[in-house]
Amino acid sequence: MSTQSRVFVGRLAGLTVFDPLGDQVGKVRDVVITSSSRRPRAIGLVVEVPGRRRVFLPMTRVTSVEGGQVITTGLVNMRRFEQRANETLVLAEIFDRQVRARTDDGVLDVTVEDLGIEKQANRDWVVSRVFCRVGKRATSTLSRLTRRKGETFVADITDVTGLLDSGGEQSVERFLETYADLKVADLAEVIQDLPATRRAQVAQALDDSKLADVLEELPEDDQVEILAGLEADRAADVLEAMEPDDAADLLNELDPEQAEELMSLMEPDDAEQVRRLRAYDDESAGGLMTTEPLILGPEASIAEALATVRKEEISPASAAAVYVCRPPLETPTGKYLGMVHIQRLLREPPHASVGSILDKDVEPLSPEDPLGRITRIMATYNHVSLPVCDPDGHLLGAVTVDDVLDHLLPDDWREDRHDVSEDLPAVTGLGHG
Repeated sequence: MSTQSRVFVGRLAGLTVFDPLGDQVGKVRDVVITSSSRRPRAIGLVVEVPGRRRVFLPMTRVTSVEGGQVITTGLVNMRRFEQRANETLVLAEIFDRQVRARTDDGVLDVTVEDLGIEKQANRDWVVSRVFCRVGKRATSTLSRLTRRKGETFVADITDVTGLLDSGGEQSVERFLETYADLKVADLAEVIQDLPATRRAQVAQALDDSKLADVLEELPEDDQVEILAGLEADRAADVLEAMEPDDAADLLNELDPEQAEELMSLMEPDDAEQVRRLRAYDDESAGGLMTTEPLILGPEASIAEALATVRKEEISPASAAAVYVCRPPLETPTGKYLGMVHIQRLLREPPHASVGSILDKDVEPLSPEDPLGRITRIMATYNHVSLPVCDPDGHLLGAVTVDDVLDHLLPDDWREDRHDVSEDLPAVTGLGHG
């Protein structure tokens, strides 16, 4: 099969990548370019493989880009793609960028709509053309312009300036559109790799709920940096949208006066939950628990319980069990009666009440119980969540396995998680870049 020597990046996006045997590797999500003496070089593709992992495929390994597919030679290195300082992502950073193009009509302000890349005799791929949309006139050597605002044309890359300048960077909206299909944890990794200024811009553009989800997946230093860049009222809104235990952990990283100021701006109920959590040791059941587990009264039907755990915004660990209590049903609740596991819910008739199928064998944790006791109980009895009660039997919250894992892993596991590759297929010794 012959190799197409010229292609626009926009046409590459979304194409399926196949290995030499015809097996599907993944889909093209971006093209990596880097500056050079005359023309920027396209050094590789960002390919999304199963599991939403994004890996790097060098252009030297691409044998064909024809027929709506990309064919690669050899095995693909499955190490997560990590952008380097001298690299630029075309879809994520270049599209919609404001640049200047020299034309017969003078020098025009234009918007980058697409980039054309071309294979050279030495097998290098270079950026050769820029598909532009006219903005406003910048300067002109002619008395009359023949190009109208909004008109499109293709310029040679040598006639374009500002393509890789940070001052003309892509709009944040286009950046977020590019990564809209990523899971929150993967989006957090992308944001973590951005320069501080760009990271702050993206944080400002995210809505409160999405930013809260992203913050929960970032290392503490990055959490503090992003929160510090927000207006106080916005920061308080984001803290309210976070899980109470995560919000409490983040506030513990701030200066006490700053933390108190933010809590004073939060809704009183949300602030009270966070204050209660901050009173416990970080590695105790009280410090680990969420104060918002799924709670129902004993008269609630199994159908109602299943509808509750089915909600998309509830994590799998939190959805694994429903806690049954006497009113009030907000923590601290009335008397804790027991819990119902989701598997039991699936085996019972929908009209039955949750109070009739309680598991009372799970002994509640005390808020002072240390991390070691929690992990031993979870490991021994294969639980993914455990109730936390006060001495009077009121439910204070629940500890879930994901929060326990966060505290068992090394402090820097979020920074190093892309280095974990023992669960990936064998790879070649391909280098990135």
